[in-house]
Amino acid sequence: MPKTPATPATEAPPANYEAAVLELENLVSRMESGQMPLADLLSGYRRGAQLLSYCRNQLDTLAQQIQVLEGETLKDWKADE
Repeated sequence: MPKTPATPATEAPPANYEAAVLELENLVSRMESGQMPLADLLSGYRRGAQLLSYCRNQLDTLAQQIQVLEGETLKDWKADE
């Protein structure tokens, strides 16, 4: 008899930062609504943690690229520039 994994396989990473944020917002909304079955809460939490990590990594990578472009000096961004 084949064994089934105790935890589901990690879901694929999102296509991009915006897709990750959208999926995370939808997941949080479902969890906060109280309509998500208890059995799904843990897997939802895990997926949310994966998405959050992905978003943080994307932002860190972008910040590093900006530092390179700005000559290793991270400057405050101003919307009116």
